[in-house]
Amino acid sequence: MAEKSTAGSNNSTGSNSKDEKTKFKSLTIEGTKYRTLLSGKFENRKKWENPDINKIYSFIPGTVLKIYVKAGQTVKEGQNMLVLEAMKMQNRIQIPFNGKIKGVYVKEGDKIPKGSLMVEFEPPEV
Repeated sequence: MAEKSTAGSNNSTGSNSKDEKTKFKSLTIEGTKYRTLLSGKFENRKKWENPDINKIYSFIPGTVLKIYVKAGQTVKEGQNMLVLEAMKMQNRIQIPFNGKIKGVYVKEGDKIPKGSLMVEFEPPEV
């Protein structure tokens, strides 16, 4: 594996006093290992998680105008789930796949922020 340094030093095998004081992180991209500094904002970011397809989150902040589904209801792909008003536009959120509703976590009139859990589906039986 090749090692590259972003510290500005041409000597990638040696260590100078600046390297010992500074905490470099290793980063491997396509088999190449890099030593770099990471900003505090980057290190404190929300870590990526594999999305759960059974949970429907709001993609924009808005107001829930109408809910067409309820917990325990069996639904089909393409059916209307709810209407979310944002920036004076009414966004119809449709069912992404056939399934059964496990829970509805919003009610009509709720003002919700981006990323709010709105509806959860029961996991499909395998």
